[in-house]
Amino acid sequence: MPHDHHGHHHHADPQTGDGKLALAVAVNLGLTLAQVVGGILSGSLALIADALHNFSDAIALIIAFFARRIARRPADSGMNFGYDRAEAVAALVNYTTLTVLALYLVYEGILRFFAPEPVDGWMVVWIAGLALAVDLATAALTLRMSRVSMNIRAAFLHNLADALGSVAVIVAGVVVILWGWVWVDPVVTLMVAAYILWHVWSEGGGVIRHLMLGSPPDMEAGAVARAIVALDDVQDVHLMRLWSVREHEPALEAHLVIAAGAWAHADRVKDHVKAMLSERFDIRHSTLEMECALHSCDEAPLIGG
Repeated sequence: MPHDHHGHHHHADPQTGDGKLALAVAVNLGLTLAQVVGGILSGSLALIADALHNFSDAIALIIAFFARRIARRPADSGMNFGYDRAEAVAALVNYTTLTVLALYLVYEGILRFFAPEPVDGWMVVWIAGLALAVDLATAALTLRMSRVSMNIRAAFLHNLADALGSVAVIVAGVVVILWGWVWVDPVVTLMVAAYILWHVWSEGGGVIRHLMLGSPPDMEAGAVARAIVALDDVQDVHLMRLWSVREHEPALEAHLVIAAGAWAHADRVKDHVKAMLSERFDIRHSTLEMECALHSCDEAPLIGG
């Protein structure tokens, strides 16, 4: 999924996003109700499973909605870095629930192989068709926001997985109507579960890395250090930390060793380093502690410390 690394425009008007999310939640809750009723009437476990999936979708969106609101709060004495990471925590919660759901679908699908159930194909097709329309509408509401927020991206993937689930249920329903092949229902269920797990695997790692204060995925700490040392009058750099508080806003702190004889204009050297970090690496937040070459830290590591 495209990551907009230089887009700072997404802070423009967060309120519009809130409205879209609230609408998406309402629609998903309505759909859940329709699917549960339809599942009971048609005797289709697949529909009820899809309803559970949609309910988890609505929950995912609610979590995303509140995380967005919390993330906007300014930094205070208790939370010095601000509340931005609420979105990453919400994303992790959503990926965890998706994993549990996928494993539940695997369990149900395998049981279905050994104990096939009679299904009212037509009712399944109609209700799954309605579900598909709602899933696509919800995905459309959250698509643009998903490009700049890992939190909304997790909710968006919930929806995408849901839409696929609905397509699968429709296919299974049609096959039951035409040929009476009940085994297609569990096969389709297992395919959807595999797709969900693959998505969690590919996206979840980035969220965990972010929460663990990992360096930004598209940035190599060694390359940043080499670029700093290449500047005039910088003898060395050490105790460097590279992380991002918000998803697309890298930050750096480091000890700069100013070359012998250049201490008189150390501030100018620091300004050059900050300007280079901003231009070349889009690092706009950097904290630099300056040391004179004659009195610098002994055997300090390049990273961390």
